[in-house]
This record gives sequence, structure tokens and C-alpha cells, in this order.
Amino acid sequence: MAELWSAISAALPVTEAEFPLDFSEKVEPCVVDVLKRCRQQQYTGSGQWRQNAQIILDFSWEKLNTGAWRDVDKEWCLYSYGCLFKVAALCRDDASPATVQEVILTCDVGLLMGATIMDNILQTIVRILQNEIGKRHSNEKDPSEGVSAKKMKVDCVSVPVVKQALAVPRILCPSLESFMKDYLDPQKPVILGGIIDHWPDFKNHPWRYLFLYFVLPVEVGSRYTNEEWSQTLLTVNEFIDRYIVKTLFTQYNIRIPDYCCLGEGDEDNITINAWFGPGGTNFLAQVVGRKYICLYSPEDTGKLYPHQLQLPHNTPGMVQFPEFVKASYLECVLQPGEVLFIPVKHWYYVRSLELSFPVSFWWS
Repeated sequence: MAELWSAISAALPVTEAEFPLDFSEKVEPCVVDVLKRCRQQQYTGSGQWRQNAQIILDFSWEKLNTGAWRDVDKEWCLYSYGCLFKVAALCRDDASPATVQEVILTCDVGLLMGATIMDNILQTIVRILQNEIGKRHSNEKDPSEGVSAKKMKVDCVSVPVVKQALAVPRILCPSLESFMKDYLDPQKPVILGGIIDHWPDFKNHPWRYLFLYFVLPVEVGSRYTNEEWSQTLLTVNEFIDRYIVKTLFTQYNIRIPDYCCLGEGDEDNITINAWFGPGGTNFLAQVVGRKYICLYSPEDTGKLYPHQLQLPHNTPGMVQFPEFVKASYLECVLQPGEVLFIPVKHWYYVRSLELSFPVSFWWS
């Protein structure tokens, strides 16, 4: 308990006077008074600290959810301060597993609904909590151990045989110069090995426990135009239980590959997506599980038939799609720890062969 609070308090301003609370007149004086009271109680450890934090959260939540989101004044992103005060109160009083989960939930909702405050203090606290959860689970048995032979047989998947003449080439950790000259400039697909082995995810396997606590925004409904379409906030655990996951959350324990710097844009314009799902779902670049990928050059666009619906058994009808058989392609089975470079405008077909978790980087 003391160790967790010590780490969190070390990330906060040393004194009350150094703790910023500056708001415009759009924020009612009574709200500012409660904020200042929370700040004082944080440094004295006295009074109704947590209750006052909840008052801030409840009041600002109403402001955030009144009218259209675009019309909400940025001052009401002070919701993040309410989250910070609540987190500090929780961690000072208790550090049980249930409390840690509540703290992560509070931080995540603050990051999603509030604003970046005090050098992104909520994100800093999340990282501290990541370490805490990692310590608590470090001695747990790997859930993949001891799987019965019967279970392994059930999970056995048929891995496509990749023809050598059609295989995407594999290279090990090329220099930036050679990658640019041999693959980026000529726009040739390639599988890069040895460039993401240093990611903490490969060493610590935090997806077994860590991500289950985090909160993500979820769009519910098949399309925006449907009346039943809505948005909600769920923990990953709740999301998995309710919706049989397909795509999810930006994540924490990865690093942007150096090869992305060869694009024309800057690092802030790199779009990072994580995809998690069972065998049979789609998409790319690989932390857990294997994927079969088939790539088609833009030169063969005229021979391809974009199709929104799933084809039966993935076997296109040659009568309905006569030019497809003439299209040239490359294929591969992407393994954990490998990164596939997909050149711009290339068409691709992707199939998960088993439970998988890839990460994609979109850059220009």
C-alpha cells in the first residue's frame, strides 16, 4: 500500500502551492471552491476528500453530457481534476485489487472524457498501476500451461501451405537505408523480423490480466445510420463478455518501428490500431497468434472485385469473377514477432488462424 501511494505522490506537485487550479469565469465559484478544498485535503490527508472529488465528478459529468459534445466548453474538462483527486484518495486509503481496478477505471474515463492536465498526470498514474498489477501477477502460472491434449486437438487449425514462388520475402532487421531502397521506394511487400522483439508485451505478456481492467469507448450498432446505434464506455473485460471482441484499444507496451520515420509525415500523424479477436477475424502485425495474408498489387486492381459480403468458403465463383484467376499475388503466414510491410494501395485478404492480437501502424 505505502509503496503504491509513494510512487503516485511522487508524480504529483510537491506542495499545494505548486498544484495548478486556474479556470475561467465559466466555471462556477462554488465548483472552484470544492476543487481547492480537494487540493488542500490531498496534502493534509484530512476531511471528506473522496466525497468532494465525487461532487466534482458528478457536476462536471452533467456538463459534459448536456447537449452536443462539440458545444461543451473546454473548461468542463476539469472532470480530469475530479478523477485525479478521487484516484489520490483511493490510493492513499487502500490498495486492494478491487481498488486498483477502480483507480484504473477512473483514470481511463478521465483520459477519455476530460483533458490532458499537469503533463498528462493520469497517464503517468496508469503506468504506475501497470507496474503494480504486473508485480501482483508475476508469480501467477501461465494460463496456457497445462492445456489438455483434447483441448489442443480442438484448437488445432489448418495452416495454409504457402507456395515458395509466391511467398512474401522475409528479412531480419534491415537498416533504414536498405529498407527504403529495396522495399519502400519500389513499394514491395516484405516481412520484417527482429524489429519488435524488444516490446514489453513480448516479455511480460500483460494481455493476460492488464488490459482487462482498462476502459475503452465502444460504438454499439452495425452502422451510424441505424436507430439503435449508440456509444458507451466499457472495460475490456466487459467488452469481451458482451460483444465477442473484433477490434479494440490503443495500447501501452509497444514502440513505433523506426521504419515509420521514412514516411513524409511526422510521428504524431502515425495512426496506431490494435486488433484482438478469435480465429476467423481480420487484420495485422503480429503480437499473438498467426495470420494468413494474401497481397495483390495495385497493377492487378482491374482483375479484383471488392466484395463487402463474405464469400462462401473463401472460394470466389470464376463465372461471377472471371478476371480474378488472372491476378498475381504474394502470400504468407505471419508469425508472432513479425511485421508485414504492406505498400500503399495494395489489396489484401487477411484471415486469423487462431486467437490473435496484432497492431497496425498507418503512416504516409
